[in-house]
Amino acid sequence: MLEVTGARLHIIDAATTVDGGSLLLDGAVVAEIGTPRPEGVETLDADGCVVTPGLVNAHHHLLQSAFRTLPGTRGVPMADWLPAMAMAYTAAGIDASLLSASAAVGVAEGLLDGVTTVADHHLNWPLEGSIDATVAIARATAEATARLGGRLALVRGSARDEPGRAAASAEAIVGDLVPGAVGGITANGMLQVAVGPAGVHSDSAETFAAFAEVAARHHLRRRTQANEQVDTAIAVERYGRRPLELLEAWGWLAPDVTIAHCCDVHDDEIRALAAAAVTVTHAPGCDVSMGWGIAPVHRMLDAGITVGLGTSGGGSNDAGHLLADARLAMQVSALVGPQLPARTLLDAATAGGAVGLGRPELGHLRPGAAADLCVWDVSGVADAGVADPVAGLLWANPGRRPRHVVVAGRVVVRDGRLVGADEADLVAVLRRRMGAAAA
Repeated sequence: MLEVTGARLHIIDAATTVDGGSLLLDGAVVAEIGTPRPEGVETLDADGCVVTPGLVNAHHHLLQSAFRTLPGTRGVPMADWLPAMAMAYTAAGIDASLLSASAAVGVAEGLLDGVTTVADHHLNWPLEGSIDATVAIARATAEATARLGGRLALVRGSARDEPGRAAASAEAIVGDLVPGAVGGITANGMLQVAVGPAGVHSDSAETFAAFAEVAARHHLRRRTQANEQVDTAIAVERYGRRPLELLEAWGWLAPDVTIAHCCDVHDDEIRALAAAAVTVTHAPGCDVSMGWGIAPVHRMLDAGITVGLGTSGGGSNDAGHLLADARLAMQVSALVGPQLPARTLLDAATAGGAVGLGRPELGHLRPGAAADLCVWDVSGVADAGVADPVAGLLWANPGRRPRHVVVAGRVVVRDGRLVGADEADLVAVLRRRMGAAAA
């Protein structure tokens, strides 16, 4: 057992606020909250801290952790951004060694910023050669995450892939990574497989149908991206219909589907999303910097839509700091409606993302929950004068790192440092891999 305790301790999730007391973990699950200290139990010091559920980064592209601030990718239209990124990918060569290095850096960054679960929507695969090469990429991502102790939802995505090859690759990845697993989730809950095209702007109805068949066969979650301005423009030009209209026609407005971005949505489209019980992932750190706009999160929440939070990839956001993006989401929300409260965004960054993954055990700290949590120190000068320590998590000190991070009852970040790896080593591996590609 592990007890998280401290005289000045605030335990927070969407349904629970406990000041003082402790949080008792029994193996990989939460046993009790607010209980007195038991005897003979390992303790984790959380005095002067706020404890939250582990953050769920519901939309990332871990590959892009190796491609940040590239020339030609900042402050440019999507039509220029895509070829700049594609040129960099081609020069580096997308293979298992690259994903091993980039995923390790991205997952480590997330853990050090409080992200215990990351959904990696991997879109860029070898378009020729054996299916085994795509399996090796997926396996490298999963193994890098496992070494660091994080949870991974690996989304076998596509971006102009041939539909049959994409579906065959997804089948092979399921068979290799999660064979026989219910819903594509391993028994310990540390690895999940999902599927989903990049969006109607890049993938055909045939690709959506092929992935839907794989998802139905293995009971996988489905994920895609829609209604950024560029996505809307391409859909209207190519099909004469808006993206969500196409997704509905193609069978992709359903309770097992999560859609990222949704910046450019009308009220009737919000009603359609709510009626279909689709979940949405807000990604302001990408959307704002790419000039796509601000998703009307307040209107979506009012309609009954569950909203999670994601950073998207390093090629657009340049960072994987989900709490900082929650702060950004809170700030920019006032430009498109009433300002969202800090607790609402904290809920999106935890429980909202978990719902989109179909993971009811994640994103909260009630007894029986997965033992994933972050211990945030709020005792320093950056939080001095803060009346509400929960609101202060977002409003004050946007670059904060947690003191400790626990995943499945295991301490993976202690006193601000990774337990399972050395940051400098991870950086060195990625630099060598990218340097070798440049040579």
